Amino acid sequence: MIRVLGCHGAIAAHCNTTAFLLDNDVLIDAGSGVGQLQLDELAGIDHILLSHSHLDHILGVPLMADSVIKLRQALQGNAFQPICVHALPETLETLKTHIFNGVIWPDFTRIPAPDRPVLQLKPFQIGDTLHLPSSGGKADRHIRVLPAAHTVPAVGFALDTPKGWWVYTGDTGPNPKLWQALAGLNIAELVIETAFGNADADLALLSGHLSPHTLAEELKQLHGCVNVHITHPKPGEVPIVLKQIQALSCQHNISTLREGQVFATASN
Repeated sequence: MIRVLGCHGAIAAHCNTTAFLLDNDVLIDAGSGVGQLQLDELAGIDHILLSHSHLDHILGVPLMADSVIKLRQALQGNAFQPICVHALPETLETLKTHIFNGVIWPDFTRIPAPDRPVLQLKPFQIGDTLHLPSSGGKADRHIRVLPAAHTVPAVGFALDTPKGWWVYTGDTGPNPKLWQALAGLNIAELVIETAFGNADADLALLSGHLSPHTLAEELKQLHGCVNVHITHPKPGEVPIVLKQIQALSCQHNISTLREGQVFATASN
């Protein structure tokens, strides 16, 4: 199961930035939507997958690290394990340099002790497949790391499910390499960003984002009829972005992603 915790490009009332919860123990991005979780839910997260280093996707990492130390210690005792933060090497280096530096935030890769930290940074590369174990005898989760085209090193993710692949593009502008990576896959759900309206198409391209016009061009490379979910609009841009997307001529089923929305990822 994938639960949408946040799906906007900035904050306002009832608008949280990007975060998805997979099976109660994996975060895919860690924006302000992470704050929707109860403390015990936060303490149950064992893996965080980051698409890139921008604040709206990472701000939950340092804050939840501080929140869950005591409870994870109490629940796990001598079996205490760090939360694994998976990202590109460049993203992890940004976290270490600019967040966990003792100035912006304490270094939770060494707290509560260097040999037993609450966070462990694990690099991946585009093209890798992550194999994350499940509890309760369930099958492992297999997640591919996809290319994204953004202003900083960035990725998307594809989760293999019995119904097909659940794909999240991350923040990206027009991206031929994404469609090459997805070629031949049975895509069940596509979560793709559209941050700006067409009036700001130049700004969207400059900042590594899509507008409805460029979204339409991207979706021409997606074969068949796929459930497409729009994410990452700025709160003030939502009405115009939705109106322009609704006007598109497209063979896919396009809808707007909603906080609290759930995607089933199991065969049952």
